[in-house]
Amino acid sequence: MNRLQEKYNNSIVSALVEKFEYTSVMEAPKVVKIVVNMGVGDAVTNIKALDDAVAELTQLTGQKPIITKAKKSIATYKLREGMPIGCKVTLRGERMYQFLDKLVSIALPRVRDFQGVSNKAFDGRGNYTLGVKEQLIFPEINYDKVNRVRGMDIVIVTTANTDLEALELLTLLGMPFKK
Repeated sequence: MNRLQEKYNNSIVSALVEKFEYTSVMEAPKVVKIVVNMGVGDAVTNIKALDDAVAELTQLTGQKPIITKAKKSIATYKLREGMPIGCKVTLRGERMYQFLDKLVSIALPRVRDFQGVSNKAFDGRGNYTLGVKEQLIFPEINYDKVNRVRGMDIVIVTTANTDLEALELLTLLGMPFKK
């Protein structure tokens, strides 16, 4: 079992039950899945860029991403409907906890001038979205092999009913929010 998963089961659940006065431990919010999405805009002209993004995302998450396609055509970007323009991975279970642990304890502190992540990026239903400007903050990425710096969106989906519950859950899991 992962270090973060163990921490959740042993101490976080009881702290959440105590704070929000749940009648059952099953009411305590938990992280359901993490979706990591990488948009590759230059895949329209250069398909090789998409292959690099897929390889990097596989390296980061330990799982093969699916390729996302354009939903509609946009003439100004020379984009046709159905063209591959990005890739995404949905992580659940142990891989999800491993990725979250790596994100919180290793990757985010490596961001330049890091003061913490915004605590306003919740969607109203207890899900949190985080944008990362470059993939180089992860230790698996070899700086010399990167041909282009790419950002990614990380969506953390929880079972929390409110943003306050989700904020508390992610804070206890170690997410460094701004003070």
